[in-house]
Amino acid sequence: MFSKQNPAGPEQAVQMTTMSKHQLTDKPKHHYITGGLALLALSLFVTAGALAVVKPITEASPPPVYQARQVLDLPSPLPAFGESASLDAPFMDETRIRSGDTLAAVLQRLNIQESNLQQFLVQEESARSIYKLFPGRTVQAALNAQGGLEWLRYYHTPGTRQGGEFVSKWLEIRPDGNGGFVAQEQAEATETQMRIAEGEIRHSLFGATDAANIPDAITFQMAEILGSKIDFMRDLRKGDRFRIIYETHSHQGREVGSGRVLAIEFNNGDKVHDAIWFQPEGESGGYYDFDGKSMKGAFLRSALKVSRISSTFGMRRHPIHGNWRGHKGVDYAAPTGTPIHATADGVIDFIGVQGGYGNTIVLKHGNNISTYYAHQSRFAAGLKKGDRVEQGQLIGYVGSTGWSTGPHLHYEFRVSGTPIDPLSVDLPVAKVLTPPQMATFQSKLGAFRSHLNFLAVLQDQDETGNDTEINLASAQ
Repeated sequence: MFSKQNPAGPEQAVQMTTMSKHQLTDKPKHHYITGGLALLALSLFVTAGALAVVKPITEASPPPVYQARQVLDLPSPLPAFGESASLDAPFMDETRIRSGDTLAAVLQRLNIQESNLQQFLVQEESARSIYKLFPGRTVQAALNAQGGLEWLRYYHTPGTRQGGEFVSKWLEIRPDGNGGFVAQEQAEATETQMRIAEGEIRHSLFGATDAANIPDAITFQMAEILGSKIDFMRDLRKGDRFRIIYETHSHQGREVGSGRVLAIEFNNGDKVHDAIWFQPEGESGGYYDFDGKSMKGAFLRSALKVSRISSTFGMRRHPIHGNWRGHKGVDYAAPTGTPIHATADGVIDFIGVQGGYGNTIVLKHGNNISTYYAHQSRFAAGLKKGDRVEQGQLIGYVGSTGWSTGPHLHYEFRVSGTPIDPLSVDLPVAKVLTPPQMATFQSKLGAFRSHLNFLAVLQDQDETGNDTEINLASAQ
């Protein structure tokens, strides 16, 4: 993975050479990116601090190798030999929390010799968070030339949302100058970078995104955004390809969380599905396809993010009664407690126990459409009849109440009271943007498309085995 944050200039150049699966063939294949960090110069991405190209790793290829070159200005005048301001700089060390670690073990690995530090941490109420040692979290220490502690930092919450901002939180302990210590919780806004990635389905969506080093949180967003177009449990085919642009958050050079998917293009069989994030002026943001049609309000194909279809719509032998009867919906098998989400905006028309359906929620939508969510173990807290819910909102949890032989969600899609197969019906879509909004949308879409087209060229190169050189002109 390559990530760099610097303004593009004539004296700067960045070159990345990627070793792909074609190195195993007769002729090595390379991707060349020249022209500086031009992708970052687009004014569209005002919050984007860096750009990375993430190539998928297949079993037949070694991990990608990236080379970077940057021309840096030397300080003037140059310091004399042996002259260095770093002699007074503290020595920094860090360690990651291991399973079963104690505070004493962590301090020992950091070579901290302060005899009264652990006693302070035990007694000081404001330092108690250091006793919640989460495996994988980082502890840093800075020591002076004499081995004395300058500061100790425990990054207990590397990334979280707070007040509309993504921040990193840590506990910091410093000497107070009188032989004791002071502890204080700190928080700092993270930096936002933009990453682009591409991948190909071989076995599953998560397998493909893992190979492309795409965070799971982004993968879930992909499924949510295109959920009204693709059933990711039954529609995926080997060879399907995707290209994606998304945000990540970092603090002090470390990635600490995922942001929002900015744009995605997904080749599913012979169809191409696409979406970008767009916020019309004075309105809330949402995802739109490349034709400017809002994807919010369209029905999701599934109310569960991860599950499998255990029974389809139509005639079947009833698992309890044994006779043949019509199955009015689709059953999604999933563990008890799996979250259930509304497939579209609507109003709760019924919430409670409904005969063989067990714990059930019925949502009313526009155009005489209603959806049923049956056999739930429990409902989301606070919901009642008449409440308005939004697409993707948590409404309950998978269970096995009513006439059920195992945990699953029974989902129905009805039009004017008549059950319709939710896997085959053409789902309603929302209205398009107004002409003024469309003009703004098209200008932003152009920038996104340039990145997606770039990724498509990389994918085509891998498919054909041809060397490709791509020059990126600096944006003005």
